[in-house]
Amino acid sequence: MTDLAETPGLPRSPEGDPVFSEPWQAQAFAMTVHLHARGVFSWTEWAESLSAEVHQPGRATDGSDYFNAWVAALAGLLERKGLADRDTVEALRESWQRAAEATPHGSPIELANDPLRG
Repeated sequence: MTDLAETPGLPRSPEGDPVFSEPWQAQAFAMTVHLHARGVFSWTEWAESLSAEVHQPGRATDGSDYFNAWVAALAGLLERKGLADRDTVEALRESWQRAAEATPHGSPIELANDPLRG
């Protein structure tokens, strides 16, 4: 098994350490840690879910889509636990994407910025 820190597609700090390239990646990480700490799932369940997602056909072999796999793994795990359904998660993802596209550069991205939310 390869050490995650050695994955070439992950963004790096000037010192060479892996970093989050976008705020949503840090938020997804924090949400996962929080849900685990609250007992929603065990770390073994999480690791198995993430591993399965990372090894899906079509994933970038250089790790550049690692956090996309992370979010998909978290959504799948929450769905299997009966805490969220995939359609709701996907609709929310699309809403955040529209909000990001509608938000002026430098302004905070808020779900309220989605032009389709009423």
